[in-house]
Amino acid sequence: MTTHIIHFTAPINAVNTAQLISHCTQAVQQGASELVVKIATMGGECSYGFSLYNFLRTLPVPVHTHNLGTVESMGNIVFLAGQRRTACQHSKFLFHPFHWTLNGSVDHARISEYAMSLDRDLELYARIVAERTRGADEQLDIRAYLCGAPRILEPDDALRCGLIDAVDELAQPIDARCWCVPC
Repeated sequence: MTTHIIHFTAPINAVNTAQLISHCTQAVQQGASELVVKIATMGGECSYGFSLYNFLRTLPVPVHTHNLGTVESMGNIVFLAGQRRTACQHSKFLFHPFHWTLNGSVDHARISEYAMSLDRDLELYARIVAERTRGADEQLDIRAYLCGAPRILEPDDALRCGLIDAVDELAQPIDARCWCVPC
């Protein structure tokens, strides 16, 4: 069994998304039998987070995601792509309202488009969390967290809510092949 570990300690943006996809692809091509994605991120852009989720879910090898310390915002969606999900004892998950940075002037049509996109992202985010945590002892109120009532989950909370399968420090095997984003 050949485990490849990818340390993703970066914001979710175009450059880091491309690097993660590249490293995963190379790992699979090099014969990885499992990918472990160790994540520490404050989140980032919705479009890239959803893209990474979909990419990781379709890899031909098992993907294990692990919270190295903090997984926030869009990072939660990337994290939920794992077939197995774990977190360090001293870690956290943060769910909070979406926000966008608008540059320059915008007209009414563009504001309407932004509002429609924001609503769609919220629904997609909530649906993914519901699917990936189905059957948990405690249900997450994602819409409330994304619309003004943020929530931080400690590992024990994450376990009850179905975000993780176990609290585990996840020691790195000596013979594991490692990658880093950013490089």
